[in-house]
Amino acid sequence: MDQGAGAGNGPQRARGRLGAPSSGMRAPGTPWARFSAWLECVCVVTFDLELGQALELVYPSDFQLTDKEKSSICYLSFPDSHSGCLGDTQFSFRIRQCGGQRCPGHAGEKPGDRGAPASLQREPAHYFGYVYFRQVKDSSVKRGYFQKSLVLLSRLPFVRLFQALLGLVAPEFFDKLAPCLEAVCNEIDQWPAPAPGRTLSLPVMGVVLQVHIPSRADTPESGPLEPSGHETLLPAPVVLPSVHELDLFRCFRPVLAHVQLLWELMLLGEPLLVLAPSPAVSSEMVLALTSCLQPLKFCCDYRPYFTIHDSEFKEFTTRTQAPPNVVLGVTNPFFIKTLQHWPHILRVGEPKMSGDLPKQVKLKKPSRLKTLDTKPGLYTAYTAHLHRDKALLRRLLKGLQKKRPSDVQTAVLRRHLLELTQSFIIPLTPPQIRPFRQDDFLQSLERSGPQLTCVLKGDWLGLYRRFFKSPHFDGWYRQRHREMTQKLEALHLEAICEANIEIWMKDKSEVEVVDLILKLRERLVRAQGHQLPVKEATLKRARLYIDTAIGSLPKDLQAVLCPP
Repeated sequence: MDQGAGAGNGPQRARGRLGAPSSGMRAPGTPWARFSAWLECVCVVTFDLELGQALELVYPSDFQLTDKEKSSICYLSFPDSHSGCLGDTQFSFRIRQCGGQRCPGHAGEKPGDRGAPASLQREPAHYFGYVYFRQVKDSSVKRGYFQKSLVLLSRLPFVRLFQALLGLVAPEFFDKLAPCLEAVCNEIDQWPAPAPGRTLSLPVMGVVLQVHIPSRADTPESGPLEPSGHETLLPAPVVLPSVHELDLFRCFRPVLAHVQLLWELMLLGEPLLVLAPSPAVSSEMVLALTSCLQPLKFCCDYRPYFTIHDSEFKEFTTRTQAPPNVVLGVTNPFFIKTLQHWPHILRVGEPKMSGDLPKQVKLKKPSRLKTLDTKPGLYTAYTAHLHRDKALLRRLLKGLQKKRPSDVQTAVLRRHLLELTQSFIIPLTPPQIRPFRQDDFLQSLERSGPQLTCVLKGDWLGLYRRFFKSPHFDGWYRQRHREMTQKLEALHLEAICEANIEIWMKDKSEVEVVDLILKLRERLVRAQGHQLPVKEATLKRARLYIDTAIGSLPKDLQAVLCPP
């Protein structure tokens, strides 16, 4: 699958103008640096009679993909034969980067992620693929059909933004091909960085997309976007209400009766197979499921669209060990047979967008699974710990009867899930320097448990016990421990800076003064790297204290601490 296969003269000319070899985040000021803050690359996948799916183009052409990554992108960019997608369709996938982190810039929290919610930070070891696929009759092609996909590869989970971008770019690209694509890449290379908390205007193809990049400081009640800057934008911008949030109500319409049970399965990191009629339904359902834990980061693996050709097919389908903690979206019924040992399988049918609530999938025992012609349903032996909130379903049904807009229904549903997650997490959050003790925590629930903030009844203790064994508890604990340690260091630095350093130094030895200088310097470096929540006034005072402490030492020590 050579990147130049079938490219033709036009694409080859376009490539000649694109940068020098690179394999990751580019340094500021270098070619394609701004582009790489949003996208890794843009791919074009076409159907070749001899090769099958083939990678026709990659922009910028210097972006390096392994053969395994190229193969995965090719297979995941086309619906499989069971979907029968005619016309235009959009969906997404997520693949593991081969060979670990090739770019040091992706290790840990990068500058662009500072202030971003944990669930919206860049993926250090995975790529997201956002796909616009077109299949139309074309008598000029041997097979009788034009089949091509335009794919945006990114580390950002901004599905709403990139779908909107593809909706503008792909139809034009399918008509004009490479020259159009190169122009779009150059426009993206002029975009400002996706800094958390900012509202940005992003021009592309004569349209301005206006987006707000979420930050940790945002509240669920944040209002509509305010225009950025004081200028009047011409043409009027297309305002996206979110860069990442899907229409949750539309995605969950067939499973609204089981939203809380599915929320529990996500919270516990349970393996779940989602079998859908198309990659669009599959990927949206998986992304909706993994987003329903916010503000908790989804710490397990998930694949919005997955095929039997994926390089990890054997890893996910092995029976020699327990099913992995992964949410897998598929369209091939073959997976029902291959993964019938999985504990939870959700089969959804074709979406129906009429005014009435579609027929809800039924809870069924796994033994009811048939390898062929499995009917829609949630096949699981799991018993929910919490009682179903019937008031929520009644409220959503009433909204349908009153023809309430889908975005309002989504807001109701999202708020319910947010409050449910927060009610579960709040009892866990008081800072504890000592190790977390599960028994002590469970005993504290009677006086400070989720019943204080949530009306739902049920076996909360049993849910917490299972949660402690899930990857999400480990992810939550690590994040909270890191935040707490940083806060304590910041408070310590502030306390030192509020003291009178000259009085403190009077009875201290040179060793103690040098130790203070080194520790202050270390904290200062961390704080300046935005790893500590410290005010600028505190940083200035810390620098002044360091200079004062160094000035109190003998000249030889000063020379060691401040070399020329």
